[in-house]
Amino acid sequence: MNEIINYFSSIPSSHRALILAGGIALFWLIESAFPFIRFEYKKWQHAGINIFFTVMTIIVNFCLAFILLKAADWTKINHFGLLNWLPEMNAWLFAIIGLLLLDLIGAYLAHFVEHKVKFLWRFHLIHHTDTWIDTTSANRHHPGESVIRFIFTTVGVLIVGSPMWLVFLYQTLSVVATQFNHANIVLPKKFDNFLSYFIVSPDMHKVHHHYVLPYTDSNYGNIFSVWDRLFGTFRTLDRDKLVYGVDTHMKPEEHNKLGNLLAIPFQKRRAPKP
Repeated sequence: MNEIINYFSSIPSSHRALILAGGIALFWLIESAFPFIRFEYKKWQHAGINIFFTVMTIIVNFCLAFILLKAADWTKINHFGLLNWLPEMNAWLFAIIGLLLLDLIGAYLAHFVEHKVKFLWRFHLIHHTDTWIDTTSANRHHPGESVIRFIFTTVGVLIVGSPMWLVFLYQTLSVVATQFNHANIVLPKKFDNFLSYFIVSPDMHKVHHHYVLPYTDSNYGNIFSVWDRLFGTFRTLDRDKLVYGVDTHMKPEEHNKLGNLLAIPFQKRRAPKP
């Protein structure tokens, strides 16, 4: 565990970029060879739009990263946060509890609130407009949503009392997890179901991208599935019934044009909740 702590305490930005790019490349190759759905789409054009949003997310997080660093340092100096108030524990247990709590606040809670608050939904809607879900869809977030999620992550760091190495570990696992569960791949049904008791599996997250309620408002988790099961937001749906997108924005010009996607949160026609 000490090696992991030391590595993520000073993980180079180049390594983080390599993990992100390597994950997209790996899952893209796998889904190209063994796709769950054989989409009739221009794969490179679709990827170009989603990678644009991925780059925007990277830029937002890079510009605001000093806030996370200051927050983590402040919790350490002031002995603040849940992890600092718990009795001293094994490093592995410390990491697992910390990851679970960061995932709860920075991912599950953020995602849940984005679906329930209309103003925030208008930014998150861009992610749901994708009708061709593949691994490039993982970070299809409007820059405004990237700021919203950053705020939740920062609040999570303060509440949890997370050291910076744990933040970097959480963000790395989060990137890989979301690339995995968005990938256009299919696992054996029993294996996928088994995974869904511990982590967010591809089938589990595909349900979240079904185009109508109540499925859109379910399976909010990113890394761990425990929060959906605990809070009653876990749902299943047969694979052959899945339809991706959101029923308010199913026209190609609404989900496949970069300019429109950037403008959706500010359009006079308020994007209705699905």
